[in-house]
Amino acid sequence: MGRANVRSSALVYLGSYGMSLLGKGIASVLMPLLVLERTGDVLAAGLLATVTTAASAVVGVLSGLLVDRIDRRLVSSAADVLAAMSVAVLPIVDSLWGLNMTWFVVMAVIGALVRVPGMTAHETLLPVMARLRGGQKQALDSLVATRETLSNVLLLAGPGLGGALVSLFGLTSALLYLTAATSLCAALLTLVIDPRAGHIAPRTPDETAPAKGAVRRAVADLAVSWKFLAKSRIVLGATLISAMFVAAISSLQTTLMPAYFTQENLPSLAGLTLSAFGGGSVVGSALYAASAGRVRRRTWFVIGMIGTLVGFAAIGSMAAPWLVLGAAALIGFTNAPATAILGVLTIEATPDDMRGRVLGAQNALLLGAPALTSAPLAAVASGAGLPLAGIILAVLAAGTAIVALGVPTFRSLESPADEDPTSQAHPHLDVTEAGIVTADTVRPEPVPASGR
Repeated sequence: MGRANVRSSALVYLGSYGMSLLGKGIASVLMPLLVLERTGDVLAAGLLATVTTAASAVVGVLSGLLVDRIDRRLVSSAADVLAAMSVAVLPIVDSLWGLNMTWFVVMAVIGALVRVPGMTAHETLLPVMARLRGGQKQALDSLVATRETLSNVLLLAGPGLGGALVSLFGLTSALLYLTAATSLCAALLTLVIDPRAGHIAPRTPDETAPAKGAVRRAVADLAVSWKFLAKSRIVLGATLISAMFVAAISSLQTTLMPAYFTQENLPSLAGLTLSAFGGGSVVGSALYAASAGRVRRRTWFVIGMIGTLVGFAAIGSMAAPWLVLGAAALIGFTNAPATAILGVLTIEATPDDMRGRVLGAQNALLLGAPALTSAPLAAVASGAGLPLAGIILAVLAAGTAIVALGVPTFRSLESPADEDPTSQAHPHLDVTEAGIVTADTVRPEPVPASGR
């Protein structure tokens, strides 16, 4: 394989994505355990998770500005390097002075602040990678579905590896060096990607006019992206559906399932439920990747919504542990292809020159969505009983699925840009055969063939 083919290879992109996600999975086990060991406070781990999530949601809104202004490949690589440094500092501090809650919070926030722009930048590389693969219509679907499959596999393998490392070597902060190493590997692999994938077209003279001021221009750019998100029925619909399911699944995993299996005197099954959900997701996203271009998106979307509806109804009933386990696997299996389709729709409908800001705004909403359900459902479960909390969650998920199946926007999903009237607001945009929006006609400067 020649150098050019290696650089445009999806394997390099997926490798960098996978290494970054693997490090996060390992850290997701190590960090809470280290916090509990060093502070002795159960609430400290919850506080760390809350602060990190809040920081991620806030920076998600602003990260798109950076991603739409600076080479996206370099932003992604730099973010992984800084994330590695934020993790590697902890064992160094531990050996010199000892870790306390202040160090955990500060470095976790720094890590969140750099990871979100990196995540957004990496997502914006994917459409161009699909185009570099040849531009077939199914290329984007296949690449998104493959990425989702890898994500689901590593969501199981990462924490599992973290737990295995603790079992083998004991709980030591030195294990965080491995997380830092995976982030550095991700950064190096990202740099191997074809530079054309991260290219940002030069901004017009009006956009760079000093009279407008940097802050004023930034606010205006954010306003444009949020207006686009609000007016595009496809992007707004995909965001709202995804946010509702993220919130529902998060509440399921963090609140209802642990409480249910504890009540049934089967606490070990709580972890098995997460594995069932993850395993179902792996199979579902893999099947979608294999069927890209052969099975219509609408078919997978209908399967996803009906399966999610049935799965949450079964879990909400809390009739039996085996039924809950099977329902979790069903939700994972059917929701994974639907999630991939919503991701593809967002990519196809979003102009390239604002893709970073739109994805940043979307990521912020998805990161903040669990806060809308987790605490209220926990309060309902504590005050009115677990069955009522299960019913409420089932109604929310089922209602979302029914609305998604009924709205006209999602009745035909093969050519969303043609069906969304807001796409006509950008007559200058060129949509390739792969459904990837480019801005070459707006930015007349072509991408150099050499990538430099």
